[in-house]
Amino acid sequence: MNRKINLNLNTVPDNVRHVHLMGICGTGMASLAGILKEKGYHVTGSDQNLYPPISLFLEDLSIKPFRGYRPENLYPRPDLVVVGNVITRHNPEAEALADLEIPFLSFPQALNHFAFKGKKNIVIAGTHGKTTTSSIVAWLLETSGFEPGFMIGGIPKDFKTNFKTGKGPYFVVEGDEYDTAFFDKGPKFLHYKPWITILTSVEFDHADIYMDLEHVKSSFKSLVSSMQENGTIIANISDPVVASLIKDARCNIITYGTNDNAMWKPGHISFHDKWTVLPVIKNGKEAAKIETSLYGHHNCSNLISAVALARFLDIPWPRVQRAIKTFTGIKRRQDMIGEKNDILVLDDFAHHPTAVKETVAAVKERFPDRRLIAVFEPRSNSSRRNIFQDRYTMSFDMAETVILPDPFMPEKIPPEERFSSAKLASDLRKKGIQALHFPDTDKLLKALAEESAPGDVVLFMSNGPFDNLPERFLKAI
Repeated sequence: MNRKINLNLNTVPDNVRHVHLMGICGTGMASLAGILKEKGYHVTGSDQNLYPPISLFLEDLSIKPFRGYRPENLYPRPDLVVVGNVITRHNPEAEALADLEIPFLSFPQALNHFAFKGKKNIVIAGTHGKTTTSSIVAWLLETSGFEPGFMIGGIPKDFKTNFKTGKGPYFVVEGDEYDTAFFDKGPKFLHYKPWITILTSVEFDHADIYMDLEHVKSSFKSLVSSMQENGTIIANISDPVVASLIKDARCNIITYGTNDNAMWKPGHISFHDKWTVLPVIKNGKEAAKIETSLYGHHNCSNLISAVALARFLDIPWPRVQRAIKTFTGIKRRQDMIGEKNDILVLDDFAHHPTAVKETVAAVKERFPDRRLIAVFEPRSNSSRRNIFQDRYTMSFDMAETVILPDPFMPEKIPPEERFSSAKLASDLRKKGIQALHFPDTDKLLKALAEESAPGDVVLFMSNGPFDNLPERFLKAI
C-alpha cells in the first residue's frame, strides 16, 4: 500500500451497503461482522484459517468467508473494507485494496463509526481481567435495564454472544493495548474515546510489539492522558504501575484494590456451598455483601471494580447484588467442561505468567482437598518467547502436577528467543513439583489419561484451542 492513507472517518461513503472484513476470524472482527449484519449491511470477509468456534459463529450469521487472501476476494467491489491487524502491508489482498482505491478503515475506526455513535463508552483496559470485568459490567447494566451495547473478547454465558448493538446509552468494550493495523501502530484503545475507563493492571506483555514494560506504560499513559475532564477512571491502586499512571490524570478518579487507602476494597472472602461470599468495603466500612459463583482473588478484584462502576451510576445495591449472583461466568475462564469418574475438568484462557499463577491459585483455593494437575500450553506471542522463561517457574506453586507440551508453532520464533517447555519442567522438578514435558499433544493426552485419578482437578490453560484437549481428555477417561 504505497498510496497516502487517509485515516479520517469522513472517507466512509454515505451509501455503504457492502463491507468486507480482512482478517474476519479474529474475535473482535467476527463480532464487528455481527454488528454490521444486525445493522443491515452485506458482509463478506477473508482469513487465512477458518476454524471453530469462529467459523461456526460466522456460519450462524450466514457469512461464508473466503479462505486465504487474494485480489479476487474484492470482487464484486465492496463499498468499504475493514483491515484487521493481522494483515501486513504486503498482503496480496491489501495491495489490491490500494490499487482499487477502495475506502478502508482499521478495526477500532470501524467500531467508532458503526457501533459507538451516540454512546457513552465504558472501556475496560489492563493486562489482566478485561474479559471478565467487561462481562460483569455488561451484565450489571443489562439486568438494571440499561440495554447496553458491548463487544467482549470472550463469550459471557448469560448473553451467549460476545457482541450486542444495544439500544441504551452505554457501550462496554475491552480496551486492547495491541496495535491497530499495519498503517497505525498505536494501541486500539486510543481510538475508543472512553467516558469511563476501568484500569485493572499493567504488566509487560505482547513481546512481539512492545520492547519492555516502559514501552507498555507509554501506551497506557496515553490512554490516561486522553481522558476528558468530565470522564472517570476506576483504577486498581493495588497495581503499582496503575497507581503511578493515574497521578497526572485530569479526570475524576475512583480507586479500588486491597490497599488501605482504596475507596473500594474486598473484605474477608469466604465460601458457602457453591458461593463465594465477598463483603464490599467502601471508605473503610462494609457497604454490602455480594455472593458470586466466581472464585479467586483476581475475580474478586474484577467484581469490586464493577461494583464501583455500578454505584457510580447509582444502580441500587439490591440490583447490584442480584446481577452478580446471577452472573454465570465466561466460556474458557475457569470454565467447568465436565466431570467424569470423579475427575473435574476445567478450561481457562490464562497464558501470561501472572494470569497462570492467579488461575492455579484460585482453583486450588476453591478445591483444596483435590490434587491439581495443571496442563499449560505456551501459545501466545509472549509465552512462546523466553522473555518469561524464569517467571513461569513461580506460576505453578499451588499445583501438585504440571504437564507441558512444546510451544505452539515454535518455528515462528527465532531459536535464540524460543521458550523451552523442557527447561520449565526441569526447573519445576527442582522445586519439588512433579512436572512432565511432551513434544506433542497426542503423547501428552495419553500420559495425562494414565496419570489422572479419581478426585483430581485437571486445569487446561491456553489462549488457543489447544487441539481440543479438554474435550478429548474427557472422552479418554
